[in-house]
Amino acid sequence: MGNGMERVIEICNAFSCVVTRRKKVIWKFGTDSHDDLLKIAKIDDNSRDPKTITFCRVEISPENKDYLNPDARYKFKVDMDFTPAWWTEDHEKVAWLAFQKWKKQLDTILVQKPIVHPFNRIPPEITDKHIRLLQQWDSVWAYTGTFFILPRSAWKYTENIDTEEYPFQCLATLWEQGLVPSFDGTTWRLHGGKDAKILYTITKEELMKK
Repeated sequence: MGNGMERVIEICNAFSCVVTRRKKVIWKFGTDSHDDLLKIAKIDDNSRDPKTITFCRVEISPENKDYLNPDARYKFKVDMDFTPAWWTEDHEKVAWLAFQKWKKQLDTILVQKPIVHPFNRIPPEITDKHIRLLQQWDSVWAYTGTFFILPRSAWKYTENIDTEEYPFQCLATLWEQGLVPSFDGTTWRLHGGKDAKILYTITKEELMKK
């Protein structure tokens, strides 16, 4: 469950782009790998040779390294062992312009809110309300998905979910209250507290009858 959130932070770690000697900026939303960007642009990687290099790897990120709660300052970084001799302020300027376009696109889908660690919260007393949420449970990535505003068609494993809203909100609600479900094939459990203790147990058959 932790890996999903770590992946969100990894994806939002920085804006990555490649700036060519002729001031062309290569970037793609959702792609933070410079190597992938070079492949997309069909540019040979000659970054080991300062004399013949025709591009520069660039990264722009918030100083606090947190896109979910960014500070007002962003830092520019040449992500290589050296800066090409042909690099000028104009090259940096076009990189910043590309960053602004990327940031505008990111802001349309990213929900900026604090990350909740469910096991650092005092779990509530289990009620019928929580059991109903457990009945709707569908995906371990559900909490991660609450940080993005995407159409229903973008979510996987939702064929049997009849809603136009976020299809995995049931788990996100449990998570934010300090409750995390687990399932071993026959039995559902709700965990909570610092030691992720089992607070509630119910079989699959019993849950379906609720």
